This record gives sequence, structure tokens and C-alpha cells, in this order.
Amino acid sequence: MSQPYQQQPGPGAPGQQPFGGQPPYAQQPPARTGNAGLAVGVAIVAAIVATAIYAFILKSLFDEQTGEVTKISYASILVGALIGAAIGKLGGRNVGLWVLGAVLSIAAVFMGEMYGYAMIFSEVSDGQLGSATEILTDHFGDMFKGWREDMGAMAWIFMALAPLAAYGTASRLGNR
Repeated sequence: MSQPYQQQPGPGAPGQQPFGGQPPYAQQPPARTGNAGLAVGVAIVAAIVATAIYAFILKSLFDEQTGEVTKISYASILVGALIGAAIGKLGGRNVGLWVLGAVLSIAAVFMGEMYGYAMIFSEVSDGQLGSATEILTDHFGDMFKGWREDMGAMAWIFMALAPLAAYGTASRLGNR
């Protein structure tokens, strides 16, 4: 008597490997795509928050006795890292978003500098020039000109650290 027919499992069945037990190719984990729209939105909010924090740090480092502002590089690095974290965590492996994070970090540091100086001018003038927002909007051209003339080599280095931190943080988090 013959035995009843039993279907043998195919190459895709559990426990079976095609081609003599070796996988035909190494399987890669699926690429993390992320959510670009959410990443951009959160990065913009992070840039606005970082701008405000940077401005308050700048204002707090103003010495009324000497009339000088002590600048620290850590503030710009933190701004870049915050924005880069938002981009990398939510945007995944999207290099275009990493570049956007670098650009947003430069804008956040620059606007933080402008708003910080506007806060200082408002405080020093005892409100004669108006609030910091009024000074920033009404005298932006004059403030920018003065800021540009006052920029030293260290200030340019600090400005360059923000996008480096943003891109580096985004790439590390995005590649996880």
C-alpha cells in the first residue's frame, strides 16, 4: 500500500532555507523613514524656543559695568543640538532634513543674538527706546549693522558650531 501524499514545505516555510541552507542575501533592517512634516514642525518650534533661551542667556551675560557681553560657545552648541535632536528623532535618515536643521540652527542663533541685544538696549535705556520687540522691529537695520561690526573671530566660530551640532546630532539620531 502506498502512503498518502504529504505536501513538503517550500523554500519560504519556517525552518527551510533555499539553496542548500544558505540565505540568498543578507537581510537589511528596513530603513527608518520618519515623518518629515512632523520633524519640520517640531524643529521650527524648537528653533523658536532655542532663540528665546539664547537671547535670555546673552542678556544675562551682559556686564553693565564694562558694557560688554561675555559669549559662550556652549549656548550655540546647545541650540544646534536641540534642533538636530528634533530633526533626527522624527525625520529619520533624511539628509535634506539634517541640512534644514543646520540652517534653522544658524537662524536661531542669529535671531537669539539680535533679540538678546535688543533686550540689553531696552534695559540699558530704561525703556526709552521701547521694548525689546519694538527695538528689534523698528531698528533692525541699525542693530544688524552694529552687530556685524562688533563680530569678532570667536563670534563667527560660535555661529559655525550651531549648524555642526545640529547636523551631527540629527545624523546620529537619524541613523539609529
